Amino acid sequence: MPSAESPVNPVDQPLPGLPGMLGIRVTHLDPSYVEATLTATESHRVPGESHVHAGAVVTLADTACGYGCRAALPGGANGFVTLEFKSNHVKAAMPGDRLVCVATPAHVGRRTQVWDAVVTVGTATRPIAMFRCTQLVL
Repeated sequence: MPSAESPVNPVDQPLPGLPGMLGIRVTHLDPSYVEATLTATESHRVPGESHVHAGAVVTLADTACGYGCRAALPGGANGFVTLEFKSNHVKAAMPGDRLVCVATPAHVGRRTQVWDAVVTVGTATRPIAMFRCTQLVL
């Protein structure tokens, strides 16, 4: 999620905080469409398992939605906070996979925003995860 220290234009820039530690990159950003990527590594695996931890996938989706929300904030807003999020995971990602997240707004209002994100592997069209979050505009 963007913070006060986030780059004004994070596209293709290292991200601060947890997204940066995980290796998430924003590759496209505007108020109606965000794309972010994460190349999964061994450090993203579930301990004792071979697949990527769901938390890494959720962080990718939450980051994309957060940057989209920030880009779509109305004039005079002081930021936002997450009210709720939900994720459905339908397929596991593996180390070496390039995860691609596309986030789009379902609702952009003066007080709330609702964002949807779909995570795929590479250029595949079938999702591995779907995510929805509701943001309170401050």
